Amino acid sequence: MITAIAVVFVLTLSVGMPIAICLGMSSFIALIGSELPFRLIAERMFNSVNSFPLMAIPLFMIIGEIMDSAGILNRLIGFAQCFVGHVRGGLAQVTTITEMILSGVSGTAVGDAAALSATLLPAMKKEYGVEFASAVVASAASIGPIIPPSAAMVVYSFMSGGMVSVAGLFLAGVVPGIMIGVGMMFLNYYIAKKRGYPVSQRLSIRDLIVRTKEAFFILMMPIVVLGGIVGGIFTATEGAAVGVVYSIVIGFFVTRELKFQHIWRALVNGMVTSGVVLLLVALASSVTFLLTIEQLPNTLGTFLRSLTTSPVMFILLVNVLLIFVGMLLESTAAYIMLVPILAPIASVYGIDPLHFGFLFVFNLVIGMLTPPVGVVLFVVGGYAGLSIERLTRAVFPYIVVQYAVLGLCIVFPKGYLFLPRLFGY
Repeated sequence: MITAIAVVFVLTLSVGMPIAICLGMSSFIALIGSELPFRLIAERMFNSVNSFPLMAIPLFMIIGEIMDSAGILNRLIGFAQCFVGHVRGGLAQVTTITEMILSGVSGTAVGDAAALSATLLPAMKKEYGVEFASAVVASAASIGPIIPPSAAMVVYSFMSGGMVSVAGLFLAGVVPGIMIGVGMMFLNYYIAKKRGYPVSQRLSIRDLIVRTKEAFFILMMPIVVLGGIVGGIFTATEGAAVGVVYSIVIGFFVTRELKFQHIWRALVNGMVTSGVVLLLVALASSVTFLLTIEQLPNTLGTFLRSLTTSPVMFILLVNVLLIFVGMLLESTAAYIMLVPILAPIASVYGIDPLHFGFLFVFNLVIGMLTPPVGVVLFVVGGYAGLSIERLTRAVFPYIVVQYAVLGLCIVFPKGYLFLPRLFGY
């Protein structure tokens, strides 16, 4: 059965079929000739998406859509300009700071990439050229799933069978997310200074006060949402719902740019995008169930333990695997296919589930910047009119920065896990 699944998946993927269809056909073909009933596929598909935690995914996507329509992003940009707009390569620094704040609300790299591309990319193209501007936007957008909240972490927690909590993963991403942002800002400054990019005029104290006042309720949004989740007031799904309501209130009564047609468009776009994710979850669930029946996790675990008994070496092997997986598979599909297999093996090695889970998510988030299936590259490249090859060359230094932070997280787990431990996770 395992051979049939692998062969069908590779063949269908090689002819260009969507990954979700590849997974569905793999499970269907594998059931032919087996004693298992075909209704098993439908049952597994339904049960896999009949989940309260997964409701957080469309809700986080709706938040991003509403923020874009309500003019919230423009106020965040104005706030960020007060602090870093006057630094060498100011617009690049503003993009990074804006995304770090935006990450505390939306939690999706693709949505953030689209919002930043529409808002900041045109001005940066005029100031710095298309390649540097696109690289900054693409790499900044990848911070979205690292700094909480994060739709990717919700998917990981669900696919791990609750081995690690969503709130714990959220808190684990705070320090690495800040490290990525700071590292990117140093790199922005270095490149801007080397290429002689202009310096913007410093804004006055009055501008700082005005723009801080305009952005105050927006800046409170991550505190309300994350504080409620971490404090146990509501779950991640309920927190996402609170975020939707909060963003609507800001759009109507603070920025006053949100219209009822914007809400309808946000609902439609959120449902369409999350429908793709949930279809992947549904069709992949039957594959992972069949692989579990065939005891693939146990077999793979025995094989890995024959190679090494070191937890550190196991983590390194998994991360090398995920680097290649991130290049070839869309990240959601990778979570669905690999987490149910690798997470239990990691626990056998005695690895902290929170540590392993965050490294897993972090690695695949970086994979969204690596070709040939780097989805963020396609989004930003489409807005910029830039080929994937040119964009990949431009974004490479930022990928190095992110892998450097990943390496630090592998070697010094206490350096970022202290925060979730502080809150009892």
